[in-house]
Amino acid sequence: MKSQNPQYLRRLPAVEHVLKHDEVAALCALHGRTVVAGWVREVLSEMRNGKSDDLAADSSQMMSDVVRRVALAPCRDASQRMRRVINGTGVVIHTNLGRAPLAPAAIQAIAATASGTNLEVDLLTGRRGRRGAAVESLCRETTGAESALVVNNCAAATLLALQTLAAGRRVIISRGQLIEIGGSYRLPDVFRQAGVELHEVGTTNRTRLADYEMAIGPETAALLRVHPSNYRITGFCESVSIAELAELAKARQLPVIDDIGSGCLYDLTRYGLPDEPIVADSLRAGADLVLFSGDKLLGGPQCGIIVGRSELVEKLRTNPLARAVRVDKLTLAALQATLEIHRAGRAFEEIPVLRQLALTSDDVRRRAEQLVERLNTQSRSPNLFSLQAVESAPGGGALAGQTVPSWAIAVLGPNPEQMAERLRVGTPAVVTRLQDGCNLIDLRTVLVEDEDALAGRLLECVT
Repeated sequence: MKSQNPQYLRRLPAVEHVLKHDEVAALCALHGRTVVAGWVREVLSEMRNGKSDDLAADSSQMMSDVVRRVALAPCRDASQRMRRVINGTGVVIHTNLGRAPLAPAAIQAIAATASGTNLEVDLLTGRRGRRGAAVESLCRETTGAESALVVNNCAAATLLALQTLAAGRRVIISRGQLIEIGGSYRLPDVFRQAGVELHEVGTTNRTRLADYEMAIGPETAALLRVHPSNYRITGFCESVSIAELAELAKARQLPVIDDIGSGCLYDLTRYGLPDEPIVADSLRAGADLVLFSGDKLLGGPQCGIIVGRSELVEKLRTNPLARAVRVDKLTLAALQATLEIHRAGRAFEEIPVLRQLALTSDDVRRRAEQLVERLNTQSRSPNLFSLQAVESAPGGGALAGQTVPSWAIAVLGPNPEQMAERLRVGTPAVVTRLQDGCNLIDLRTVLVEDEDALAGRLLECVT
């Protein structure tokens, strides 16, 4: 029952009175009076609406309680601010943790260009240059495309392509490719925003080339294939390859757009992973435009990359919407550094996502064994840490449904949920996987350079 008893409510101090308390005044000096006043009002509101028996017995104790709660507010606020996180979940491309961790060279590139950079200046001539020209050149080199354009994410790439090439007309797509991804993003909604009529063909599990052929008419502007990157249809199913679709589109003088999502540049089957559409393969098969994300299997920053035929890319570039979805200098710097690594042939050594996916189970086990031995040696209580076999997942809308064998450090303790919270709110934050009554830290997704920091946080939380 909520407290409405005046004798309890009267003991709640006024906001101004709390702000004059020495501890709260110190917080004002550190965080600003307006911010701290907001924390005080929030605390008083919570106490006013709480149970009466939660309130202190006298005004002095009440003030102490208010001050104590206000003092906790900076920690609560800090937990919501963006900061460094060690990913122990075993999900390589973890959307909630920012998807692909950047390569050191990309991080250095961001720092180097943060203050000032030749974003739109040709340093050789001193004249104005075109934003992103160097990055687009790298996109062409690494994919074999005629032209390229970078926007702020793959959804924006899809919207821009549809609106530019098909506004007021019809685009044909297989019913089994009308995807929904995180955040309730649905492809049919993008069609509506682009002013394009969606024409579904086939069924959820089976679409044939003849379905597309029969649907083409005077109002058809393009054919679209979308890779179902976050789910799989298996069993009694059939789909049309991009080569077949491109041949049909060419015969009917229509462009074909291939949204492959994950941005894979390599054959991953050599690492025991399933086939994933490869950008260059799609272009060679005849796709006029290929759209993909920068922060998935490419291993770069969040962006959407459009590659393909020059005349079509130029149409997209001159659409006023292209300016609304363009990327900033930091994204371009990180993407440039990432693409330079790909071009140099060092992707599986330097790009964290590809390096983590390519690790064998034995590679991860050796690291985990060494860390477990170190932790148990340094811990006050023996055998708090052990080794456990787990399954990692690529995550992030790539290689859907696939897992790879891995090894984790299991942290024993009486209250695993409380342990997980302590690891999350410390510095650096550590996000674990709660399973079988303990916290698991999958070493596949922990960067080698983060191992010392991880060991320190684990020892801190078990003492």
